[in-house]
Amino acid sequence: MYSPSDFPPFAVTVDLVVLTVRGDALCALLVRRGEAPYRGRWALPGGFVQVTESVDAAAVRELAEETGVSGLHLEQLGTYGEPRRDPRMRVVSVAYLALAPDLPVPVAGTDAAAASWVPVGEASSLAFDHARILGDGVERARAKLEYSALGTAFCGPEFTVAELRRVYEIVWGVSLDPRNFHRKVTGVDGLLVATGGTTSRDGGRPAALFRRGEAEVLYPPLVRP
Repeated sequence: MYSPSDFPPFAVTVDLVVLTVRGDALCALLVRRGEAPYRGRWALPGGFVQVTESVDAAAVRELAEETGVSGLHLEQLGTYGEPRRDPRMRVVSVAYLALAPDLPVPVAGTDAAAASWVPVGEASSLAFDHARILGDGVERARAKLEYSALGTAFCGPEFTVAELRRVYEIVWGVSLDPRNFHRKVTGVDGLLVATGGTTSRDGGRPAALFRRGEAEVLYPPLVRP
């Protein structure tokens, strides 16, 4: 038999990587810490899990309390438990990821001094080990665009292949060959459905309009260059 007193107590927290496309940048939802440690530094939204709640419930609560953002589909990203990741005490964090379009302007709450969408390329010197967690979240988000139809959610009801390509370029952080991308996305079964209409809003010759098809999982996947 073992006794609980044989094991030192430690805390559990949640951290949230929430990503969206704003303008021409992949942006992360960050909060400026209003309390020690790392007061004044940017960090991922998150906080301590209460004794009476699950980690999933804590993630939803902390996101709403610190940023005012709610109603997102959150998936577990990973668990982070390096012994000295938090200078206050032994803390293990469960991280969550959300990638979604049309997210609102955040409103700072609880112990957050500010909340903002920050381009991931400018999200440096984050508190704790949040740079690592954010990097892992960005990589997971980029992979999701390879094998799912999530990229189409960032387009309008009808869109051109060029508009969809721009979403992939922003999230992946690369430039894509237009002809090669067009061949790949139109070759994925069920990803795009031609509407029969055209538009000149991309500039140049009229481009065909598409809408999202019924495919959820892409085969073949759209592999990053």
